[in-house]
Order: sequence, then C-alpha cells, then structure tokens
Amino acid sequence: MRAANAALMHPAAKPLVFVLALLPFAWLFYGAFTNNLGANPAEHLIRATGDWTLRFLCIVLAVTPLRMVSGTLALARFRRMLGLFTYFYGVIHLLSYSWFDMGFDVPEIIKDIIKRPFILVGFSAFLLLTPLAATSFNAAIKKMGARRWQTLHKLVYLIAGLGLLHFFWMRSGKNDFAEVAVYAVILAVLMGWRARQHMKKKRLQPMPVVPGQLSK
Repeated sequence: MRAANAALMHPAAKPLVFVLALLPFAWLFYGAFTNNLGANPAEHLIRATGDWTLRFLCIVLAVTPLRMVSGTLALARFRRMLGLFTYFYGVIHLLSYSWFDMGFDVPEIIKDIIKRPFILVGFSAFLLLTPLAATSFNAAIKKMGARRWQTLHKLVYLIAGLGLLHFFWMRSGKNDFAEVAVYAVILAVLMGWRARQHMKKKRLQPMPVVPGQLSK
C-alpha cells in the first residue's frame, strides 16, 4: 500500500481527481450545447444530475471504508472535495428542475414541493446537505469544534437514505427498480460496515468504574 499512498499524496493527484469529478458535468454541458441529449433534453439533464449526486454521495461514504480496509490512508485527503462535488451536482439537479420543469416560478415550485412527496424528500435531502457543504472548511471546523462538527456531518447518513427514497419514488412511476436496487445494496453495505465499526468501538471501550467497586 506504500506505493498507492505515495501516488495519492502526489501533488498532481488532487487536480486529477477534480478534473475527473467534473467530467460528468462537462459531458452534460457539451451534450446540451450540441443538442445531443435525446428527445427530451430537459428530462435527461434533471435525471442525469440527480444520478450523479447520488453516485458522488456513495463515493463519499465509501472513502472511509476503502481507506481502512485497503490501508490507503491518503484517500482521506479527497473526501472533502468529493463531498463538495456531491453538493455541486445536487445544486445543478435542483437548478435543472427549477428551470426546465418550473421556469423558475417560485410559488409553483413551492406548491410542487409540498404536493409531490418524492420532490419533498429530495428537497429535504438538499437542505440537509447545505450546512454540510457550508461547514466543510477548516475555519468552520475550528469555529464549531471537532465534536459538534462530527455530529453535524453524521447527517450524511440521513441524507443518503432520503436520496435513495427520492430515487425510488421517482422510478416507481415507471416501475423500474433495477438501478434503485444497486444503490440500495451499495448504501446497505456501507452503512452496515459503519454500524459494525461502531459496535466494535463500543465493545473495546473500558467498563465504567462504579464508586466503591474496587474496594469489594
């Protein structure tokens, strides 16, 4: 793993990951510019940006398990960037819906969010993701304190569940759940790994000493 860690610590590694993470957006932008997004470009953009938001969310959640299982500790340096890309694609997803579906008609957008449960769930996930993106910088961590910052960022697990539910309800209209099942399995494995690590940590914690116990 020494070679892998050395490669991940290379100065060019972060710019390379940044470019790779930006490629889906560049491809969609190029497709829109060249009118090459199919018969319904607006629907394609909305769905593709939603898909990439969920994909990046899975990637972010996979960083810690991969880092610990494989021993490539240097993966941690990309987690913040990948988290911000999750939010970036979420913003593009919301903008695509607001623009192409609703024409930036704010009262109608609010009505639609309240009326349709799958949009309400997706919008709730976006709202919860916003403070995570806003506090992903060193200054915010220092101001909040590590413990409060970590507690806030545990919302990512709830956000993942809401994102999956949003995707499930969206696909239920066409009774197409194959891709939903893939994401469900990925998230179940990642959440299961974290639950197992949490249980291990609890078992390793020393038992509290009851006053007077040592004198018995």
